[in-house]
Amino acid sequence: MILAKVNAIVIAPADSKALVTVLKKASDAGIKVVNIDNRLDPDVLKSKNLDIPFVGPDNRKGSRLVGDYLAKQLTSGDKVGIIEGVPTTTNAQQRTAGYKDAMDAAGMKIVSTQSGNWEIDQGQKVASAMLSEYPDLKALLAGNDNMALGAVSAVRAAGKAGKVLVVGYDNIEAIKPMLQDGRVLATADQAAAQQAVFGIQNALKLVKGEKVESKDGVIETPVELVLKK
Repeated sequence: MILAKVNAIVIAPADSKALVTVLKKASDAGIKVVNIDNRLDPDVLKSKNLDIPFVGPDNRKGSRLVGDYLAKQLTSGDKVGIIEGVPTTTNAQQRTAGYKDAMDAAGMKIVSTQSGNWEIDQGQKVASAMLSEYPDLKALLAGNDNMALGAVSAVRAAGKAGKVLVVGYDNIEAIKPMLQDGRVLATADQAAAQQAVFGIQNALKLVKGEKVESKDGVIETPVELVLKK
């Protein structure tokens, strides 16, 4: 893209640090860069003297919404497990932090936090291990809906359907029937389909020389709690 001399790049990085050096080269070449979905590491950007606006939701706020709702269905002291995404990604870290905020505030006991790497099968594997190690586990908090799907399968296989609550994040299509029948208690919708649109809109502003309004380099987009209708 740098060689093609594009005017702007809108990027949703899989890793929060790996692409910063390349994006520095793009910025030095006069290309406007906007970050969406998974935020680039602010400390790494600062070390490169690089200012790249992030357009996206507050993942910590979103998972806190989900966690707070879950806490209302539990009793203080209940044991819960967190299935997080790829640990090196900022969005995974933020979602885990939001879940921990909610559970700590409600007096829950987080007995395990393990990575399911955003995947259904790995989410199921981690959930199964937690259910086996902690028979009195009351809830599983998944960092995305894929891992929540895996957790639902693990709960069913353990014969604990209806006894262990599951929450997720993203509001993907596959999770919606599970919200309705109670297999999943709650998720968060961060308008994922609109993230690229938000990013492109702001990239075009930068190309035109217009100022984009941000707070500490963040242009925050909506995130909402989603429950059974």
